[in-house]
Amino acid sequence: MADKNEQVEGKSIEQTPSEGTPPAPAEPASEVESLKTKVAELEKMVELYKDQFLRKAAEFENYKKRIESDYLKLTRFAAEDVIVELLPILDDLSRSLKSGRERRDFGPFYKGVELIYAKLIKILESRGVKPIDALGKQFDVDYHEALMQMPKEGVPLHTVIEEVEKGYLLHDKVIRHAKVIVAGYNDDQSTAVSEKKEEAPKKEENEPPRLPQGESTPKVADDSSKEETQ
Repeated sequence: MADKNEQVEGKSIEQTPSEGTPPAPAEPASEVESLKTKVAELEKMVELYKDQFLRKAAEFENYKKRIESDYLKLTRFAAEDVIVELLPILDDLSRSLKSGRERRDFGPFYKGVELIYAKLIKILESRGVKPIDALGKQFDVDYHEALMQMPKEGVPLHTVIEEVEKGYLLHDKVIRHAKVIVAGYNDDQSTAVSEKKEEAPKKEENEPPRLPQGESTPKVADDSSKEETQ
């Protein structure tokens, strides 16, 4: 029994740490400060990389939108060259229909050309082609090309009075301007304009310069009065 107690006491003595053991040494202040500076630098780098990432993401989004817009424009106006080459054929069919209305012996032939013209117009409209409405409109350089001016009574100045060649739009783009004749001045109007220009006040060549209000003309001394005073 005494041996067991000694063993237990020995174990208990071994398990309890001694009171005189020194504490763990504290880290020096210089190492703590260096760690803090490193953490601050890493935080700055994180913010920098985050800002660069957001910028690159925005640039890529803008690039993606620009590519999509260019692709839509390319597909939207891909058939522009072919459509422009078909417009003279459309003009010929229109002229044939106008001349065929006066000839009654061309009844079946006229109807056939009219059907072809209607089908071609329908195909072009499905591709986004629209004629420019020019007759009776005010002249606009964005849509019209003036061939000449012609006086016409009762029509405002610069109004389209005749359409020589029809213009066309592809979606919102002008692919051919309308060639038109525009209302100009009548003889009475042109003479009135010239008279107004002639009635404009002209300065006389020998007219003395006008002085501002409140100032009188300077008096020049007479030479004879100077001699009498002497």
